[in-house]
Amino acid sequence: MSNKNKGICCIILSAFCFALMTIFVRMAGDLPSIQKSFFRNIVAMFFAAIILVKNKVPFVIGKGNYLTMLGRVSFGTIGLLCNFYAVDHLLVADANILNKLSPFFAILFSILILREIPTKYQMVCLSAALIGCLFVVKPGFASTDMVGMAAGICGGMTAGAAYTLVRKLGAAGVKGPVTVFCFSAFSSLVTLPLIILFYHSPMSLKQVIILLGAGLAAAGGQFSITAAYTFAPAREISVYDYTQIIFSTIMGYLFFRQVPDGYSFLGYAIICGASIVMFVMNNRKCA
Repeated sequence: MSNKNKGICCIILSAFCFALMTIFVRMAGDLPSIQKSFFRNIVAMFFAAIILVKNKVPFVIGKGNYLTMLGRVSFGTIGLLCNFYAVDHLLVADANILNKLSPFFAILFSILILREIPTKYQMVCLSAALIGCLFVVKPGFASTDMVGMAAGICGGMTAGAAYTLVRKLGAAGVKGPVTVFCFSAFSSLVTLPLIILFYHSPMSLKQVIILLGAGLAAAGGQFSITAAYTFAPAREISVYDYTQIIFSTIMGYLFFRQVPDGYSFLGYAIICGASIVMFVMNNRKCA
């Protein structure tokens, strides 16, 4: 198997794991998003720590990178909490497609943070993705949970900011496992006091197992996507990450009998189509 095919397999596996994570989050029931986030991150933190120790990766951030790291972990934490809230209040597939707006928001943040000027086709794809977002959100529809939709969009936006800062950290020489550990540890520390104040008690053994499952699925997704980009560059395989929408739609129906409406499917098609166009154009540019 070629490295590209290995990368494709890994990124599809990561998409499945992240879709499974959202299913576990929803299955955990009526628990605060903060509490669910804590369990997800504490598991990921231990996995990242094991990787750091096992591979003897030096825990070095660098004197000039502390502010960037603070921005990455802060935006990442906000994005995670918003995504979990959206998963609890929307169709699982809707919540996931709104989170998948992050690459398009990353284009905007790259202008502000990295001073990278997007190409015309990137701006067209960004505009198309935002139009697709409107079909998913359906503003003005009485049956739409606008708070949940706003949380989903905010989650995609802050994730885009976090990914932009991850790129800046990587360019500065900060290792991936270090960034993952810092994000997981920061999120756990920030949410712990809130959990103590607003703890949803008692948690059943089933809920604990489900949340640990969410953490394991998230860790599997993180390490799978890291492996994917080790085997092949993003321009060759990133589009396969959108298989998460397929997995989410299927799992949402199997576990919760959720069926997105026609407007949502049209929004999915527009957003995924925009990502495919951007993927193809990036490959042509780098060819």
